[in-house]
Amino acid sequence: MNEYKNVYVVNHPLCHHNLHIIRDKKTTAEVFRNAIKRITYLLFYKATEDLELEESTVETPLETCNTKILKRKNEIIIAPILRAGLIFSDIANEIMPYATVRHIGMYRDEETLTPIWYYNKIPIEFDNPENKRILILDPMLATGNSAIDAIKLFTNKKVAQHNIKFVSLISAPEGLKRVQEIFPDVKIITASIDNCLNSSGYIRPGLGDAGDRIFNTVEN
Repeated sequence: MNEYKNVYVVNHPLCHHNLHIIRDKKTTAEVFRNAIKRITYLLFYKATEDLELEESTVETPLETCNTKILKRKNEIIIAPILRAGLIFSDIANEIMPYATVRHIGMYRDEETLTPIWYYNKIPIEFDNPENKRILILDPMLATGNSAIDAIKLFTNKKVAQHNIKFVSLISAPEGLKRVQEIFPDVKIITASIDNCLNSSGYIRPGLGDAGDRIFNTVEN
């Protein structure tokens, strides 16, 4: 039972099957990446199901047809948190080739568990922020610190919370609660809410360090 407002768990058989694959410590980097990609399609279909449409027409080989397209005035911004979020943005670009990609670079200080910024491709201010639809991408929502900093980046530019979504593979209850306390109207889409964080801030049972496993930099 999901106890969180505005948190959506994609409860699909293919999600469960591929979560099993990426949790397995014996899974190779190649198999790990492919399983994440399969889950990512499901996450994005959920994350984009409420995008606004407008009426249009198109000429088929036979006749004029009434259709619907995404509202032209709305700009979709894909914001992957480097480096692990890159695997999400590859799929997002496939599904939404018309979206703008704005990379965010931060890493976690392993002692304080706070995010350290090193890259920011977001403009100083947005024209028409009310038309922006933001998808922030990060495989793991652990302490919530990186998620909160990334969301603030957009709310400080006057993007409404309800137009921001955070997409993750796995989320910890501690992180979900922190994000929702500060940004109750931001929607979070995830494939799993795990048990808890350990003393080092890693999600349990989790899958280890997502970035290391994606890019095959796990130290033995």
